[in-house]
Amino acid sequence: MMKRVATWTFYAVGALAIAYLALYAYAMFSGHPIVPGDPIQIFRKPDAPSYS
Repeated sequence: MMKRVATWTFYAVGALAIAYLALYAYAMFSGHPIVPGDPIQIFRKPDAPSYS
């Protein structure tokens, strides 16, 4: 049982590492880098109604 849990933990850590590397590659090869603290740009129609 512990061997199975260790195997799945290893797979989960590997999947997280691959996802992190993919996000890093996307940030480096896309035109705009991801900077902590920058606001998220949400693009919407200028004539969209304001619900606030």
